Amino acid sequence: MDTAFLIKFLGAIFAIMNPFVNLPMFLSLTDGMSLAEQRRAALRTVAYSGALCAVVAMAGTAILGFFGISVDDFRVAGGLVLMIIGLGMLNGRAGSAHHGTSAERAQQDPESDPSFYPLAFPILVGPGTITTIVVFTGQARGMGDHLAIALALAGVLVALGVVMFFAASIGHYLSQTLRVVMIRIMGMILAAIAVDMIASGLKALLPGLA
Repeated sequence: MDTAFLIKFLGAIFAIMNPFVNLPMFLSLTDGMSLAEQRRAALRTVAYSGALCAVVAMAGTAILGFFGISVDDFRVAGGLVLMIIGLGMLNGRAGSAHHGTSAERAQQDPESDPSFYPLAFPILVGPGTITTIVVFTGQARGMGDHLAIALALAGVLVALGVVMFFAASIGHYLSQTLRVVMIRIMGMILAAIAVDMIASGLKALLPGLA
């Protein structure tokens, strides 16, 4: 297993699906639920997110091939999407490119279960997450790299499950200042990874730049 590959993917996927950054959104969407209902919603959200990530990981490159899009094409486009999301986080905004617009979120029926929409999709597994999984699975070489992707996803999903399961308790200790600091740090990491994606894609598409 390539440790550098594992760390890079883990950093990217954690920056996007960060449990603590997404905790206030979860608390907002489950407001009014009993503790038991909120915890069931947390488990369903993680299950849906895991299923979506698995589908993307297994079928992402095949879908690109169906449309005649190379991994390098997607790497450049996906890097631009991640850059937009990362810059939004650096400016303290939850970008609509990943979380959806406020109008889209407002369409959520207050009486319906938010576990799949909008929590699992598009808040947790939105364009940023999908882009990261597709790009890294596309450049994975051998079972070791695929195992690294699976382990990183499993780790982040477990962290999501723990944080959301105990959301009511953790929310009391997660100050606004700490949340802002975490968003800025994750935004910087995401922007740096986006630059690497774009540069790698352009070098492959335009060898003269190498």
